[in-house]
Amino acid sequence: MKQHRRRALFKRIVILFGCALLLYFIVFIAAIHHSGAIDTAKESDVIIVLGAGLLRDGRPGWALTRRSLQGADLWHAGMAPYVLCAGGKAESYPRSEAAACREILLASGLPSGAILLEEMSRSTEENAIFSRRVLEDMSLKDAVLVSDSYHMLRAGWLFQLQGIETTSSPVPANRIRNPLSYPLSLLREFLAFHWHFLKETFQIPLTHLNGV
Repeated sequence: MKQHRRRALFKRIVILFGCALLLYFIVFIAAIHHSGAIDTAKESDVIIVLGAGLLRDGRPGWALTRRSLQGADLWHAGMAPYVLCAGGKAESYPRSEAAACREILLASGLPSGAILLEEMSRSTEENAIFSRRVLEDMSLKDAVLVSDSYHMLRAGWLFQLQGIETTSSPVPANRIRNPLSYPLSLLREFLAFHWHFLKETFQIPLTHLNGV
């Protein structure tokens, strides 16, 4: 009888814990979605366009294209005098994400002198680390951060950890062509945010260029 009660109690605890985890997941996903639905951009020193993957031949994919076009629109609106393209060169690819972003900006009418490049990063965390160095070298302080809507919560937090004051101008979710891409991206962001939280909590200095 006692063993049966213990099993029943354990089962209830497991169910309650599972429900709590599910509720936490739903609330966090809602927070990611909500943060990406709000444009807080204001006049700043620089617009930072976060990179996204290239096609195998080095052409920009749609994610990088839509982010770069958003950055170009902000520059034409007078939001900042510079646009910083952030994103390095992955192995087996012919050029960096930043270089592909620059190509789109030039085609959108930006002068070359208004475009800055950060070509060392391979992750959002490294975007923030190496963008800070560019900003410091140019004596630039605040920035408008441009990325896809699902990316803004984590990106804003990581840039804040680097001491960069940012506002955000997310690319609207309705510009994502693949209908399955957005929910999958929300799930990936949930996992990535908590991975970075663990790294920050335990001070794990893990990037592909440690010490650089």
